[in-house]
Amino acid sequence: MRVVALDSDLIVFISDFWQTTCTAVRAGDEGFLIDSPVYPSELEAIPEVLEQAGFPVSGLLTTHADWDHLLGRQAFPGASLGCGESTARRLAAEPGAAQRELREFDDEHYVDGRKPLALGGIQSLPVPGRLDLGPSHELELHPADGHTADGTAYLMPWLEVLVCGDYLSPVEIPWISADGSADAYVATLERLRPVVESTATVVPGHGGPVEREIALQLLDEDLAYLEGLQRAGAKADLPPGRRSHAQRKIHEENLTRIP
Repeated sequence: MRVVALDSDLIVFISDFWQTTCTAVRAGDEGFLIDSPVYPSELEAIPEVLEQAGFPVSGLLTTHADWDHLLGRQAFPGASLGCGESTARRLAAEPGAAQRELREFDDEHYVDGRKPLALGGIQSLPVPGRLDLGPSHELELHPADGHTADGTAYLMPWLEVLVCGDYLSPVEIPWISADGSADAYVATLERLRPVVESTATVVPGHGGPVEREIALQLLDEDLAYLEGLQRAGAKADLPPGRRSHAQRKIHEENLTRIP
């Protein structure tokens, strides 16, 4: 796991698996942990790192209900878990799904010693909306569906940082899940454009943080890919730098999601 300090009040953890990101942000005596790394050893390390850095964890947040973003409770079992309304609805409609997928991952990758994943007591948050942090700061919550049927992006205006979930990744092409939508994905990217323009740094769900100019370039590349996917199907060009075998497998899966 890599650890990147973007600011004295913001730390990004980047998992060794899928480069899944986890963002810790603080303001005064309060702090949130957004999303999670994947491996048990990474989750066990986070509390120690944050304690040494003086980062409180007042609560957990997630960008969406995919299992690899829901593991914060394994690091902080007693913490509340907040999410956008669409994610709360998805979790309620799919009881036990994340736990089953996590067990399948652990079985496939020989991961042992995992703590049980508890997802009870979810706090549903209005989106669009705002969430107080510390005495004078607010996180902005923006809708971000398309990759899946649910999703929330979190903007920290005072730090000029956007945590956007599974969008604008430097390592992964747009991935349309079974309940996702190419049209909704495009709409989310267009909604995020002015938000990205107001930031200095974007933290995607997979891959390290990127500066605004790179994030905008990724946004344009992703829109071009999705347009090509809808128009040309299998002949669509994958974004530059994201044409590995793994990304071509995602592309093949995306083809099954296009009407």
